[in-house]
Amino acid sequence: MTAPDHAGQQSMFLTPEEITILTGYRYPKKQIPQLRRMGVKFLQNAAGLPVVPRSSVEARISGERTVEPNWAAMK
Repeated sequence: MTAPDHAGQQSMFLTPEEITILTGYRYPKKQIPQLRRMGVKFLQNAAGLPVVPRSSVEARISGERTVEPNWAAMK
């Protein structure tokens, strides 16, 4: 289930419920290792919760490789 944002569009990030469904775990201490095992890119916020970009999951499912920006070249 995708939660719409304030404009009625899909959010850029998975909801906590979607992360639970994806990983099979309810608690972040279990979700984070599972996301790593699954190869899903995520960020960890200041509260220690995984923040998963929807595009990361879509790319993983479709088999696409995500291209990381070359931050050094952008200086």
